[in-house]
Amino acid sequence: MKIYIITDLEGVAGVINSKDYATPEGRYYEIARELTTMETNAAIEGLIEAGADEILVFDGHGHGAINPLLLHPSAKLLAGRPLNYPFGCDESFDAALMIGQHAKSNTDGGHLCHTCSFKVEDLQINGISLGEIGLNMLFTAYFGVPMIMISGDRAACDEAKSLVPNIETAPVKEGIKRGSAYGLTAEENRLFNGAAIHLHPKRARELIKEKAKRALERLDEIELFWLEPPYELVSILRPEAPGKPRRIARVKSNDLLELLRLPRKYEYMK
Repeated sequence: MKIYIITDLEGVAGVINSKDYATPEGRYYEIARELTTMETNAAIEGLIEAGADEILVFDGHGHGAINPLLLHPSAKLLAGRPLNYPFGCDESFDAALMIGQHAKSNTDGGHLCHTCSFKVEDLQINGISLGEIGLNMLFTAYFGVPMIMISGDRAACDEAKSLVPNIETAPVKEGIKRGSAYGLTAEENRLFNGAAIHLHPKRARELIKEKAKRALERLDEIELFWLEPPYELVSILRPEAPGKPRRIARVKSNDLLELLRLPRKYEYMK
């Protein structure tokens, strides 16, 4: 079986904040890369035990979060930029997983939650608010590839279940900030929900391995998340400064991949 893994960084156990962990300038960036790679390896181990024989890891974090020297030797790695949808996915894959994922913007109880960047207030397709979880599920489903398992903070796992109720989840930390970051600037949003209770990284990896194996064993039971065309995507940006207006962009298409690739022209909201 051939498996596609999308990795991110903010949903990894032990990744505490964005400033120190998420960018090359951060003092703990290399630690975050190691933590992310080891969680990915745990998923790979579980998949292999369940019968996977070909695995592609797509490093989905903007600055990169997979250390190739530490990645499990059974996997291939897709990394570097520029990249665009579908990020190496196609009909040849049997299933997909998300590792290290965070919840969408404004999620109550999320940790470091955002949608593609901290400056995005909301993103909707056909009136449904979606974060990176929903977008990832959609573009893999475009090729008939189900998203069968996710690891990340508890709010991210709950978000995934709201779209695919019987998906396997591995919550490795839980944000403790309640409420929404609606109306905040990008920088205010970056700092809004920075506190969480984390599993020990070793325990997180054990849980991820267990859930990845279980997910592949349940492959035929887990549904696709899909929206039918035609499509309209609406993206709303946060105010550039407190009290300033937000900006909005709309794009339309009958094809999902074209929709996700289209450039977005933002205008100030009235």
